[in-house]
Amino acid sequence: MSKVEAFLSAQDEQQVIAAIKSAEKNTSGEIRVHIETINEIPSLQRAKEVFSFLNMDQTKEQNGVLFYVAVESKQFAIYGDRGIYQQTPKDFWESETELVLNHFQKNANAQGLILAIEKVGEKLKKLFPIKSDDSNELSDEISKGL
Repeated sequence: MSKVEAFLSAQDEQQVIAAIKSAEKNTSGEIRVHIETINEIPSLQRAKEVFSFLNMDQTKEQNGVLFYVAVESKQFAIYGDRGIYQQTPKDFWESETELVLNHFQKNANAQGLILAIEKVGEKLKKLFPIKSDDSNELSDEISKGL
């Protein structure tokens, strides 16, 4: 089993996906999680690359959020699209990032992601409330490797 596959159990993955679906019920924002093995560049820079590769920059309101994890490199970042950054301070994801990293140190990977997804969902709900014509623009599934 690869380190990426071992990072979250099948049950953990389903719980993370359920958290994404729950968070997205209250916002037009879109949340994704991407897990890969190794990253050799700054995590935020890599998250931006993955964000683009996953076409997360194509949402109508530019309100996608990526949770990026490089398992072996022990890196994590949260990256949001332009629509979010135009309305928020630079350190907007700081508390969620700390929350995830603290849980990762305790090997509570899924719990850290779930709690942070819930918090991000609340923030997105305020910035981008759900609309009657909203559709799920991005997959809720966890993407792996690239």
